[in-house]
Amino acid sequence: MSRGLRLVAAGGSEDAVNASINTTPLVDVMLVLLIIFLITIPVVTKTVPLELPKQSNVARQTKPENIELSVDRDGAVYWNAQRLAGQAELFERLKAVAVQAPQPVVQIRGDGRGRYEPVGRLLLACQRAAISKISFITEPPAKG
Repeated sequence: MSRGLRLVAAGGSEDAVNASINTTPLVDVMLVLLIIFLITIPVVTKTVPLELPKQSNVARQTKPENIELSVDRDGAVYWNAQRLAGQAELFERLKAVAVQAPQPVVQIRGDGRGRYEPVGRLLLACQRAAISKISFITEPPAKG
């Protein structure tokens, strides 16, 4: 007899080897993974609770004292359809408008294909000049 291990089957024969795989650890791991996924999925799908604005289409009231600032695709700024030379001229005009009583509404029109940066600079100039009434002009969505 050799000194090594000997495998003996239930029937007593040394040649029969148990070829089945013990699946209990595999089932245990799969159950643990299933529980982990079930716990983490609701956490992943939660979002910050916000009340998003509703779309409304209100007719624009055009008054003669309203100021319409437009920004074209290239970033040029227009004051009531008249092109401005630069940011300094825009700021000076906005400061003159800010002291009027009642303060007129500044309506901003931006080209949809343009960059956001010129519109942001326009908003910054309005803020620095203490303009309190700013509105954005948009096109209503197509019906149908």
